[in-house]
Amino acid sequence: MHSYSFIEHIMFPRTTLNRQKLTRELEGKTVLITGASSGIGEQLAYMLADIKVHLILVARREEKLLSMKRKIEMNEAIVTAFPADLRMDEDREQVISFLLQLPDGLDFFISNAGHSIRRPILQSLNRFHDFTRTMAINYFAPVELILAIQPLLERKQGHIINISTINTLLYPFPHWAAYQSSKAAFDIWLRSAAPELNNSGISTTSLYLPLVRTPMIVPTISYEQSPAMSPQHVATIICSSIYTKKKIYKPWWLIFGQLASILLGRWWEYIIPMMIKNNGDKK
Repeated sequence: MHSYSFIEHIMFPRTTLNRQKLTRELEGKTVLITGASSGIGEQLAYMLADIKVHLILVARREEKLLSMKRKIEMNEAIVTAFPADLRMDEDREQVISFLLQLPDGLDFFISNAGHSIRRPILQSLNRFHDFTRTMAINYFAPVELILAIQPLLERKQGHIINISTINTLLYPFPHWAAYQSSKAAFDIWLRSAAPELNNSGISTTSLYLPLVRTPMIVPTISYEQSPAMSPQHVATIICSSIYTKKKIYKPWWLIFGQLASILLGRWWEYIIPMMIKNNGDKK
């Protein structure tokens, strides 16, 4: 487990978890977790292992999922390991077909699967697949899943928890066009659909997370020394959201970033192109 630095302790205060409330909420229930083989999804699955719950773990790496299944089922939870690449239409259809046949229905959908990519536009001119892939996993996959399982969730008065990013609430950064646009697309979709889902008895929660120290950030070398949340901490926040039903989680300091995005947006539009040009001239 990643030990927090002093500044990380300030930025990411401890989240208190009531295990009794979590257990009461989850016992006998079925939970779908996408992106379950590493990072946040993996830590969440292990955190729920000592509860009598059915975990459906979806991710690409079958061997890792089966290893997790063996470890988790040494405790109280039972696990269905479902290897699937949610970027692929056929794999999504197979997951949906399986979910629709669940005898006990579905109670929770933790939409955690995602893909991040940092690449300047000028390096993406012949890489349109950068955008189709990120849209497929970050937007189309959760939308298609929710449309398919809505009746299941409605029958069980279920709960959708979306693992989003603070970037959807801030002024967009250069070099992250593929990632930010795809995450923003699903964030807007869920915010738009939430009143209808809530009206049918389905709770919705969006977690707007800062940088999280998962394998997804490893390719970006500059993140090595940046403050970041631990996936265990995020898993704790998800568990807390399961029984509190809070609609939104945001870091306490995000409001300052949002204000800066509003007040300094015009300045940002002016200064960032100059910074990009200067960095290019130094290379």
